Amino acid sequence: VQLQASGGGLVQAGDSLRLSCAASGRINGGYAVGWFRRAPGKEREFVSGINWSGGSTAYADSVKGRFTISRDNTNNSVYLQMNNLKPEDTAVYYCVAALNRLSWVSSEATRYRYWGQGTQVTVSS
Repeated sequence: VQLQASGGGLVQAGDSLRLSCAASGRINGGYAVGWFRRAPGKEREFVSGINWSGGSTAYADSVKGRFTISRDNTNNSVYLQMNNLKPEDTAVYYCVAALNRLSWVSSEATRYRYWGQGTQVTVSS
């Protein structure tokens, strides 16, 4: 599975962005997918994830209520709708995938085997 993230950009605080992740292979056969981010000078952190069936989602506390993850298995795509963006959301966002049929979503980076190249999100104050 290869992942291609897009949709990043430069926005102002309070604006919205929608990140997209296109998978080259079929991700509807039992892949959990999600997003991580790395801000300058900070550790990589989990942002959001959705399990293989779409029945379970998870979010970092810092984005709950502002970000929404979704998946379209027909188009092998994952999306992250980001509303009310804040300067602290500035980071490179990575789309990830893991082959598992867990009923829950892991926030551990080591559980995700497949990583996209990242897309830059910059939020100005």
